[in-house]
Amino acid sequence: MLNRARRSAGVTLVELIVALVIMGVALAGMVAVYTATTRSSADPVIVQQMQAIADNMMEEILMKPYAKGPGGGARINFDDVRDYDGYKTTGITDVEGNAIPGLERYSVVVEAREFVLTGVPTGADSLRVTVTVSMPGTNSIVLTGWRTNPS
Repeated sequence: MLNRARRSAGVTLVELIVALVIMGVALAGMVAVYTATTRSSADPVIVQQMQAIADNMMEEILMKPYAKGPGGGARINFDDVRDYDGYKTTGITDVEGNAIPGLERYSVVVEAREFVLTGVPTGADSLRVTVTVSMPGTNSIVLTGWRTNPS
């Protein structure tokens, strides 16, 4: 009886090697899944940058009056929300058209279209503003905002 208890007290070299092989295969599988996930996901810095660009553009647009007059032309001359309809650019610039370094690969597209809101009296003026920011190799970020005529 004493001899049998001594034999079962430890692990053999074969059992240890088998355990290490099993753990190695499991670890290799986990690393493969992690690598595939990392490759397919967008870089968080790029996503945050696109979100910031979209937020700033949306804020710039919604701070303008609903309708003012014949603005148009260059972005610096936009004086109301409707002037932004159809605005497109590749390479982010400030309002005056100065390029912002490091943002050359980003694109912005803006739509400002009339829209009938549910529950709002017929004839009430409202615009749906959509800002789309994209960069090659990543998904786009789309923000939608609303601007109504206060009068």
